[in-house]
Amino acid sequence: MNTTPIADYALLSDRRTAALVSRSGSVDWLCLPRFDSPSIFARLLDVHAGTFAVRPADSDAEITRRYLDGTMVLETTFTTATGTLVLHDALATGASDDPHQLGAAAPRMLVRSLACTAGEVEINVEFTPRPEYGIIMPLMSAVDGAVLVRGGADILLLCCPIPLDIADSDANGRCDMREGERLALGLLHRTTSEPFPEPLSADQLDAALQATVDAWRSWSQTHQSYQGPWQDLVHHSGRVLQALTYQPTWAVVAAPTTSLPEEAGGRRNWDYRYSWVRDASFTLDALWVAACPDEAEEFFDYLAVSSAAQLHVDEPLQIMFGIGGEHDLSERELGHRAGWRDSRPVRVGNGAWNQRQIDVYGELLGAAYRLVEQLDPDHPHAATGRKFLIGCADAAALRWREADAGIWEIRGEPQHFLYSKLMCWVALDRAIAMADALGACDRIEAWQATADEIREQIMTRGWSDTVSSFTRAFGSDALDASALMIPLVGFLPADDPRVLATIDTIAEGLTDSRGLVYRYRTDLDTDADGLTGHEGTFLLCTFWLAQALAASGQVARARTVFERAIGYLNDVGLLSEEVDAATGELLGNFPQALSHIGLVNAAWAIALAEESS
Repeated sequence: MNTTPIADYALLSDRRTAALVSRSGSVDWLCLPRFDSPSIFARLLDVHAGTFAVRPADSDAEITRRYLDGTMVLETTFTTATGTLVLHDALATGASDDPHQLGAAAPRMLVRSLACTAGEVEINVEFTPRPEYGIIMPLMSAVDGAVLVRGGADILLLCCPIPLDIADSDANGRCDMREGERLALGLLHRTTSEPFPEPLSADQLDAALQATVDAWRSWSQTHQSYQGPWQDLVHHSGRVLQALTYQPTWAVVAAPTTSLPEEAGGRRNWDYRYSWVRDASFTLDALWVAACPDEAEEFFDYLAVSSAAQLHVDEPLQIMFGIGGEHDLSERELGHRAGWRDSRPVRVGNGAWNQRQIDVYGELLGAAYRLVEQLDPDHPHAATGRKFLIGCADAAALRWREADAGIWEIRGEPQHFLYSKLMCWVALDRAIAMADALGACDRIEAWQATADEIREQIMTRGWSDTVSSFTRAFGSDALDASALMIPLVGFLPADDPRVLATIDTIAEGLTDSRGLVYRYRTDLDTDADGLTGHEGTFLLCTFWLAQALAASGQVARARTVFERAIGYLNDVGLLSEEVDAATGELLGNFPQALSHIGLVNAAWAIALAEESS
């Protein structure tokens, strides 16, 4: 099993797929050609599942890392007893004159550039590709100063100026670099239906790396205008969200990994490499602050086409899709993989794909409402998008009384979750506000009547006098951090007495000793979600608390909570889903879109609160 801390990894992305690179310079996760493709390297989940390491032989090297300004290009500096090595890593985006098309010309290539900047450093290279989650031991052969790899559906070509010894499916090598010397390695990918890739020179690899730096910086300079508290973190989170977006369809993955657990050694291990309607809508909403979501029309068209006919039959909207629009995401277990820190099973696919979650209508229409001024009525996809959003509002009006699996995707019995009802209210409230733009003014009266009915039910059945809080589900006294969304979506003013009481109750009853927020308490209710085991605190929920405090005018408390949460950013500004309450380690799939969304929105809320105070 792999025991490397999750926080030791950094993200690379070409907006088609992603790689995770450890502090020590090993690429331990890479799926090609898409985020959700089978892995080429999966040491992240099993030490025998493949890696691509480039690092000094001196294991005691001092290591520092950063992303080059305005980019997702990683710079790792190794300072050894004899010299200094600087490693630049990138998934090449390809060059583009249009920053809106970042990644459109991605050549499916990992570039690793080395420079010795002082003294002398001995370099070791370990290249052990293991396609299809490690079940394939590929064929390797030396060709034209490169290594050709064939196995299963994948063809790889490693361009490497360092001499490599090939033994079966492994290639290893070493060299000495002196001050002023530079080397460039490139890993190219093709499928068996394509011609073999051609070896690239060092100049070509250097050009690909520079084009990637330029492309990310062009996007950042064009899209990112937020000015306020924690500006650098907000901009960086915007780039992370962009990096988690599949460029051809604008589908957003929840995270680029699978089976990083919510409890070390536990079974709460899920595949997050798909596009949840909720997460993607939240991402669009956050990008309104952190960047300009120019592809909004493409996103709504992707969802409309992906969910074709679902809003016209007696079936709820599917909550998640493959990044190409695929529906069937059936879950299976990879029994041959040990899992991160023996967290089994390792899963591929996600069984939540056919759950009923009625909150998704509100998240969709909430994002559309935020972006309505950016949606072009003459865009080729505009009519499809309007029809889709009207259908979502009608579905919310029809289905709001249904029990569902809720935002947290419980695997127990469906319940009447407060958050689900709240978001159905949001769907109707925002649809009414956009009725003219949607061409749906004839529906306003019916939508308003249903919204009023939902409001009355939340106010009477969602509140508990016993705990002085809005609660998890109708008729329940159990707390749930999602109740913090009540003021954030405008259902009640943030200074309403019931809202203030809910904020205080959650701050007291759902936090750990570090002041981070659980989404709900599995330690107090072992059947809270139909799953065994426990989980860490949830970073998104901690940011929700900061955001709610800011909205209610409690800016100092909001800043304290926010600073507490960002204290768990790793050294290159990335957040996972959860934090281990006992150890403070990052847990869950990584990096997690929802955590970075929470950071952006909480920073924005604090900025607004400070401006108005």
